[in-house]
Amino acid sequence: MNKNILKVFTAGLLAFSLAGCGSKSDSKTITVGATTSPHAIILKHVQPEFEKAGYKLKIKEFSDYPNINPSTSDGSLDANYFQHQPYLTSYNKDKGYKKGDDGYLVSVGAIHFEPLGLYSTKYKAVSDIKDGAKIAIPNDATNEARALLLLADNGVITLDKNAGVNATKKDVTSYNKKVELVEVDAAQVASKLPDVDFGIVNGNYALDAKVTDKIITSEDSSSEAAKTYQNVIAVKESNKDNKAIKKLVEILKSDSTKKWIEKKFGVSVKPAE
Repeated sequence: MNKNILKVFTAGLLAFSLAGCGSKSDSKTITVGATTSPHAIILKHVQPEFEKAGYKLKIKEFSDYPNINPSTSDGSLDANYFQHQPYLTSYNKDKGYKKGDDGYLVSVGAIHFEPLGLYSTKYKAVSDIKDGAKIAIPNDATNEARALLLLADNGVITLDKNAGVNATKKDVTSYNKKVELVEVDAAQVASKLPDVDFGIVNGNYALDAKVTDKIITSEDSSSEAAKTYQNVIAVKESNKDNKAIKKLVEILKSDSTKKWIEKKFGVSVKPAE
């Protein structure tokens, strides 16, 4: 009799344990970490439709990047929305995570692209760039490369043909306009616009600084940079088949959401193709 009771008790514990293991992936409530602009704004827009589909979305806003991926790796967040694939790849590499590891993060969908744009509070056109002009560009490797590509696309400089998205100032083969490139922290370029002739600003920073009306030109949606730096929804690899997350990505990539993004953010944020 005692053996039978023990078997029943053990079976009950096993069933409870298995149910607990599945509860995270089967949960209809997900918590997504995001930076405020434009990521959390976009999530708040789709929240009603997501919850109408029978799910619940909790949005945890972050003011900066460093803690978002670790919080996703340790399970505090079910997903995050703030980064592009190169940043995600770099995170996994820096942490030593490999495919199959518990903390390894993957993209489950590209949602939007934040074009770098050429901005000015003094001039209106690329043709206004003259010899001696000061152009502020981001000083981090990723955004500096994008800034150089944008200047090359507009004929201001010429880059080595093999530079691509890894371009540095060393890859500039000629200055078609004798400009001075002033390297500044990406988040500070917009605030430096009054001190320079032009600045190359990330779309999200342009939104935050309210200078979107000062844009002259920006990266094209079909450019190499656009395809490389689309912002993604990232999750733990073990969570990539979560039904709630799949539904969220489906809504974020819907035609109606894409149209809303275009209307809401204009040239500063473009939906992923």
